[in-house]
Amino acid sequence: MTVTLHLEQALLPGGFAENLRLSIDEGTITAVEAGVPAGEGDTRLPGLSLPGMPNLHSHAFQRGMAGLSERRGAGEDSFWTWREVMYRFLDRLDPDDVQALAAQAYVEMLEGGFTAVAEFHYLHHDRDGRAYAGIAAMGEAIAAAANETGLGLTLLPVLYRIGNFGSAPPVHGQRRFVNDRDGYARLVEASEKAVAALPDARVGLAPHSLRAVAREDLGWLVSLRPDGPLHIHVAEQMREVEDCVTITGRRPVTFLSETVELGPRWTLIHATHLDGRERDAITASGAVAGLCPITEASLGDGIYDGVRYAGAGGRFGVGSDSNIQIDAGAELRLLEYSQRLRDRRRARLAEADASTGVALWRTAAAGGAQACGRALGALAPGMRADLVTLDADHPAIIGKTGEAALDSAIFATNALPVRDVFVGGRQVVAAGRHPAREAVRARFATVMRKLLAAL
Repeated sequence: MTVTLHLEQALLPGGFAENLRLSIDEGTITAVEAGVPAGEGDTRLPGLSLPGMPNLHSHAFQRGMAGLSERRGAGEDSFWTWREVMYRFLDRLDPDDVQALAAQAYVEMLEGGFTAVAEFHYLHHDRDGRAYAGIAAMGEAIAAAANETGLGLTLLPVLYRIGNFGSAPPVHGQRRFVNDRDGYARLVEASEKAVAALPDARVGLAPHSLRAVAREDLGWLVSLRPDGPLHIHVAEQMREVEDCVTITGRRPVTFLSETVELGPRWTLIHATHLDGRERDAITASGAVAGLCPITEASLGDGIYDGVRYAGAGGRFGVGSDSNIQIDAGAELRLLEYSQRLRDRRRARLAEADASTGVALWRTAAAGGAQACGRALGALAPGMRADLVTLDADHPAIIGKTGEAALDSAIFATNALPVRDVFVGGRQVVAAGRHPAREAVRARFATVMRKLLAAL
C-alpha cells in the first residue's frame, strides 16, 4: 500500500526542514522531498514531526505492578527487595493476563512517543514452572498485544538458567523463567513463529544477566543465531558488580567482553556501574548502552556516566523498563537532569552551542533502532515510516519551531505533547489518543482487579 504524508516541519538527518512530502510503500519510506506543497490525497500533518522513538527495553507485564513497591521495608530497600514484590506479582499471571497488561503498556507507549519496543521477555512458563504445551504461549500473548495496538516489536526471549553467580540454583520466584539449552532453542523457534504475521517484527536473543547464565552459555547463545539483536542486563547494581568480582575476578562488562566479542549486535541494559576501561570497551565495540532513567531512579540503581560516554561517541537509547511511567520525553529529560544533578552543570548531553533536546532525541532514536535490529530512528528513504507529530498548540511549544519546539516539548511539559503517531506508515494515534484506548483499558482494569484481589 502506498501512502503519502505532508509534514509542515520535521527533524531530518541533516536538521529541521519545512514542507516535506514523505512517500511510503509497504511501510517503508521511499522518498523525502523538502520544500514542496501538499499534493492531492496527501495526509497533512501540521506541527513538528520527529522520527519515532524506539523503546529499547521493556518488561510489559510490570505495568500491572507499578506503584506496588513504594512501601518501605524494615531494612534498606533496593532492587533486591523490589524483586521480591515482582516475584509475588507475576506468580499469578496467565497468558491472557499478560496480553491485557502488555496491550495497556503498548497503548501508553504509542501515546507517549514510542513507536517500537524491544520486549525483554523472561516470563515463559506456567505457575508451577512447567512449560506450556505451546512453549511460547507467553510470547504469543506479547505478539498479540503488539498486533492489537500497532506497536513495532522486537521480541527478545530470555535465557535464564541459574539463580545467581556461582551456578546457584534458581529460587522459587524464578521458576517461571528457567530453560535448559534445548528448551531455549525451542522457545526461540516458537517465538519466531509467534511474530511471523507482524509487519517487520524481529526476534533477538537475550541472556538475562551474568548472574542468570553460566559463562559457557554466552558463547553458545551467540552462536545460536548468526545475526540479530543480543541484549543483556549488566552492572545495574553495585551488589551485582561486587558478586561478579568475587566469583569471576572481573567486573561485569570486562568479564562479558572477555567471554564473547561485543559488537553492534549487543545492547547492554543499564550498564550503570562501569570503570573507564569498561566504558571505553562498550564505545569501541559499537554496542548500545540501554538506559532506563526512570526505572533506574525508582530502584535507586545509580546514575549512568553519560557525559563521558556520549562525549567519546558512545551509542545509547532509552527504555521504559518497569513501565511505571511511559513517556519518551520523560526518559530523556531524566537522563539529562541526572547528569546535571551529579555535575552541578547544565546542558550536559549537548554539544557546544547546540540543542539538548535535538541531541537527546537524535542519539536515542538511532541507538534504539540499532538495539531493535530494525531500520528505524530517522525520516529517510529505506527507513520504516515511524513518526511522531507534536501538538503545535500545546502551551509549552505554541509559537515555537525547530530546536526551540523540541527542547520545550521535552523540558517544559508534563508529558510529551503527542498528537499523531504513525507506525510503518499506518496511523495509530490521532489527536493524542489510540483508537483502542478504552477497550484496552477496560480489559486491563478487569485483569488488575482480579490480580490485586489475589495478592
